[in-house]
Amino acid sequence: MRFRVLGSAAGGGFPQWNCGCANCRGQREGTLDARPRTQESVAVSGDDGEHWFLLNASPEIRQQIESFPGLWPRQPRHSPIAGILLNNGDLDHCLGLLSLRESHPLVAIATDAMRAGFTDNNILYRTLQRFPDQLRWQILRAGEEQPLKLPDGRDSGLAVTAIAVPGKRPLHLEGITAPSPEDCVAFRIREVATGGTLTYASAVGGPSPGVEAAVAGADVVFFDGTFWAADELPSAGLGTKRAEDMAHWPVGGADGSLGFLAGLPARRKLLIHINNTNPLLRENSQERQTLSAAGVELAHDGLEGVL
Repeated sequence: MRFRVLGSAAGGGFPQWNCGCANCRGQREGTLDARPRTQESVAVSGDDGEHWFLLNASPEIRQQIESFPGLWPRQPRHSPIAGILLNNGDLDHCLGLLSLRESHPLVAIATDAMRAGFTDNNILYRTLQRFPDQLRWQILRAGEEQPLKLPDGRDSGLAVTAIAVPGKRPLHLEGITAPSPEDCVAFRIREVATGGTLTYASAVGGPSPGVEAAVAGADVVFFDGTFWAADELPSAGLGTKRAEDMAHWPVGGADGSLGFLAGLPARRKLLIHINNTNPLLRENSQERQTLSAAGVELAHDGLEGVL
């Protein structure tokens, strides 16, 4: 299995368009040693790059496709994107679907709760219904492994299991519909021929048996790295919500996710979905050194790997 990080930032990207925090300001002015990042998405392939499945569709999906030749069309009308998996309904994970409206058949792979959150009462969804099967949905049931098929029905060499993890409904659905255990899932993507497994958990509200099941025995783990500290936004004067209020497990601190990740035997452990305020973005920060010492990497746009 091959993977390519298309985007590694949390919603808003880095620098964020309306943010003048120390990180964003320093990156714009060139005074901070920090890479710019687009909003989070990863591509995976089970057939050596012939076809790719996207893990989430960010608002910058066009830019991300153009940045990676593996996703370029190979015929007058063509795409090597075989399907798009959505691990929750946040806009930074699904808004890119609406940008892929140019008369090309797509497959979205998600739980039924996520499908309903995107389609019900969404007038913009009509732009993906201009011809039959313009967007088809493959419904995932938590805890059940399902094959990832190519558009022509052939096996892709990959199978996925969605595992419910602590999270919350996206902001635009709060108070409209009842929460579901399948509003937020992690993916275990298994290469059928070798058994190699990649876990993708880019939104995790805290520890749980589901989180432990998602990472158990995985070779590569992508994990939620949104905030370093629980009070990151309030401390910077950028809001009142703590990380836990937004369903994100802080990385640092005595009860942070770093201790959990450091103890995993996975060959590679990478943080993704990094908020623009996170000190981990600074290449020379103490937090970055702590991360490296624990054997955990910070994902960045363009990073590639092979299981």
